[in-house]
Amino acid sequence: MAEPEHHPANPDIDPATVSALCEALEDEYRARATYRRVIEKFGPVRPFVNIVEAEGRHAALLAQFQRLGLTPPPDTWAGRDIALPDTLAEICAEAVKAEIENATLYDRLLAVVRDPEIREVMRRLQEASQERHLLAFKRCQERERGEKPEAEAACAGQDGARRLGRGRRGLGAAA
Repeated sequence: MAEPEHHPANPDIDPATVSALCEALEDEYRARATYRRVIEKFGPVRPFVNIVEAEGRHAALLAQFQRLGLTPPPDTWAGRDIALPDTLAEICAEAVKAEIENATLYDRLLAVVRDPEIREVMRRLQEASQERHLLAFKRCQERERGEKPEAEAACAGQDGARRLGRGRRGLGAAA
């Protein structure tokens, strides 16, 4: 990442914040390129096909570059031939690890960023990673290993209608 060319002429903008913005954007670019490569190799498989579009969330980071009058780093990940494991199960397992590492990345970046708008964008990205993407990749990993998803396993003792949300108050039930 060629950070110095992205530092603003405005001395009021903290260089650590600019560096954090560049690192966060680079991580988003890498994730999007990786998920696109998975889709290229395996077809439109979930959750990659859903999450690759969510990686457009880096637009919120780009908006912060614009707000600060900075030039964002280019996407050097686009078009790279990214090596992937042979199976979707392995890829899902790696994606789980990557989302866990993503939380650590944002914890580290948030520790140095003082700008409230950038902090909010980074908190939202971290939240999406931990509350949606991580869970989706865990479900993918379970599905590819032939395991029951955690919620389904927890309800295994109940009848199928309840497990599918068609119990007393579910679909088709009397009010």
